[in-house]
Amino acid sequence: MPYQNKYLELLSKDFPTVQTVSSELINLNAILNLPKGTEIFITDIHGEFDAFNHYLKNASGIIREKINLIFPHLNIEKRNRLAFFIYYPTDMLNKYRNKYEHKEFKAITREQLYLMIDLAKNIVTKYTKSKVSKSLPKEFKYIIQELIYESNSHEDKQKYYKAIMDAIFETRRESKFVVQLSRFIRNLAVDKLHIVGDIFDRGPSPHLVMEKIHKMKNVDIQWGNHDISFLGAASGSQVMIANVIRIAARYNNLDCYEDGYGINLIPLARFADKAYHEDDCNIFLPKGFGSRYQKEEDLTFVARIHKAIAMIQFKLEHQLVERNKDFNLSDRSLLHKIDYTKGTINIDGCDYVLLDTNFPTVDPKNPYTLTHEEKTVIDHLTQLFLHNEMLQKHARYLMRNGSMYLKYNNNLLFHAAVPLTENRQFMRQRIDGLIYYGRNLFEIYEQKIRHAFLSRYDKENPDSDYFLMLWQGSTSPLFGKQTMRTFERYFIKDKSAHEEAVNPYYVYREEEQVLKMIYDEFELDFKKSKIVNGHVPLDITKGDNIVLANKRIYSIDGGMSKEYSHKTSIGGYSLISDSHAYFLVSHERFETYMKLIETEQDIVSITRSEELNSDRTYIYDTNRGFAMKRRINDLRQLLQAYRDGTIKEKFDIDED
Repeated sequence: MPYQNKYLELLSKDFPTVQTVSSELINLNAILNLPKGTEIFITDIHGEFDAFNHYLKNASGIIREKINLIFPHLNIEKRNRLAFFIYYPTDMLNKYRNKYEHKEFKAITREQLYLMIDLAKNIVTKYTKSKVSKSLPKEFKYIIQELIYESNSHEDKQKYYKAIMDAIFETRRESKFVVQLSRFIRNLAVDKLHIVGDIFDRGPSPHLVMEKIHKMKNVDIQWGNHDISFLGAASGSQVMIANVIRIAARYNNLDCYEDGYGINLIPLARFADKAYHEDDCNIFLPKGFGSRYQKEEDLTFVARIHKAIAMIQFKLEHQLVERNKDFNLSDRSLLHKIDYTKGTINIDGCDYVLLDTNFPTVDPKNPYTLTHEEKTVIDHLTQLFLHNEMLQKHARYLMRNGSMYLKYNNNLLFHAAVPLTENRQFMRQRIDGLIYYGRNLFEIYEQKIRHAFLSRYDKENPDSDYFLMLWQGSTSPLFGKQTMRTFERYFIKDKSAHEEAVNPYYVYREEEQVLKMIYDEFELDFKKSKIVNGHVPLDITKGDNIVLANKRIYSIDGGMSKEYSHKTSIGGYSLISDSHAYFLVSHERFETYMKLIETEQDIVSITRSEELNSDRTYIYDTNRGFAMKRRINDLRQLLQAYRDGTIKEKFDIDED
C-alpha cells in the first residue's frame, strides 16, 4: 500500500485536482470507443528509397481508395490528379504552373484545395480533435480546423469558405497551403507503420530510408539480418564492418557509405589496388540488375575492393568463431582447407576446383592472420564507423525503435523464423552456460545486441560477436537457414555447393500443432492473432502462397529490391489492417516518381480483402487501448484517494 500511495502521489502531480482527474477519465473513455487506426506492415526495403517513399506517399493505396470512395462522381482523370496533388504537391504545382496560364492554374489549384478539404474531413473522423490538432501545420492550423470541422452546406458557411479561400489566394499562400494540407492528409492516413526488417543492403539508398523514417512518428522496426549487420558495424564489430562494405561492393553501391555516410574508403581502395593490381578479380565484379551500371563501364576497381574486403571478412569470421565454440559456425572456416598448390578446396569430403586461386594476402601456414596492411585498413574503418555522426544517429534510432520481435494489437511480428528442429521442437542454443529457445532465445539475443551497442566504445566488447551469430547462425531468428555459404558462392562453380538449407520452421509452420506451440510460446490468441514476417521473397502472381496456415501467417516479402526482379515480377507487398479488415496489397515494380507525375498514373496496386473482422475493431481492443485501460484504473484510484482524503488536492492559491 505505501508503494501504491507513492505512485498515486507522483500521478497527482499531473492531475492535481478531482476536476483534472475526472476530465482525463472522460477523455480516455471516449477515445477507447473510437475505431482502431490504420496499420501498414512492410518488409525488406533493402535500400530502395524511391519505391519506399512512394508507398509512404500513397499510403500503400489507401489514399486512392479513399478518393474513390468519397468522390465517385469524379472521372478517373480528376481522381488521378487529386491523388498526385496529395502525393507530390510541389511537383504537381510546378507542372501545372508551367502548363497553364495563371488564371487556369489558380482555378485548378482551388479545385484541388476544396477536394483535399473534403478528403481531410473524412480521414479525421477516426481521431480525437486533440490528435488532429497536434498533426496540423502551425502556419495554417486555425484555417484548416475551421475548414474541416465546419459544414459548408449552408449559404452563410459557403460564403465563409469562399472568403477563406479568397484570402489564401490573395496572400499568395495557395501553394504553401496545398503542400501543408497534403502532408497533413498523408500523416493521418496511416496511424502506425511496422517495418518488419531489412532496411539495409542491396539497394543504393538505405541512408535515405533511415533519414525519412527518422522524421516520422509511430514507426516500429523488427530487425532483419541486414539491419543487424548494419548495427554490428555501428557497434564496432570488425567482421560486420567488412560484411556491410562487401555487400555494398557486391551490388556496386559503395556510394551509400562514401557519399551517403561520408565514410572514407580511400585507404581500403589503395590497399586493394596494391594487393590485387594484376588481378582482374572477375568473380568479384558487381552482378545483378541492381548494380546500376552500364555494361561497358570498367568495374575492376570495385571488384578489387570487393575481393580485398571479402578476404578480410573470411579471416575475421574464423577468429570470432574460434572464440565462440557454442556458435557452431566452424564450417565457415575454410581458408585452411584450400590446397594452394593445386587450386582446390576440400569441403565435406569433396574436392572442388576454385574459380580464383590468387591469394596474395593469405599465408597458407597461417591463413587466418591479417596482414599488417589489412589490419591497418580494418582498424581505420572501425574508427570511422564508430565516430560517424549520421551513421550513429541511424543506429540509435534502430535501437530505440527496433526489436527482435514485437507483439502488437494481438499480432506477432518478426523478420524471418522461430528456429525449429527437424522433430518440430524449438531449436536450443547455449549462451553463457544456459540453454535458450523459443521466445527466450529472441529475448536473450536482443539483450546481447543492446549491451553490445551500449558498450561499443569499450576496449573489450565480447557481446558484439553475437552480430555475426544473428547474421548467419543456424539458431538466428533473423537468418532462418542452417548455414550461409558465402565463400562457396564466390569460389566454387558447382551450384550444389551453394545450397543453403532453410530452417524447418518454413517446412512445418503451417501444421496446426507446430503453430499452436508457437502461439502458446508467445502468448497469442490462436483464434485471432496473426504472424507477420518477411525475409523470403514470394510472388503472388506466380502462384506463391503468402497467406498461410488458414490466414494465421502473412509472409510479405515481395522483393521490393530490384535485385529480386528475376525472382518476383512485383515490387513488394503491403499488409494493411484497419478497423474493418486485413488487406493485402501487391505493388507493381517502381521505376521513377517523375514518370508517374508526368502521366498521373499510379503504379497499379492489386488489393485483396484477406479477412473481414466479424466486429469492427475499436481502440479498446488494441495495445494502445490496453495501456489506456491501465491508466484509467490508476486514475480511478487517484480519484478515490482524493475523495477519501488519502491524498490532498493541489489547488493553485492566488498570492493576493
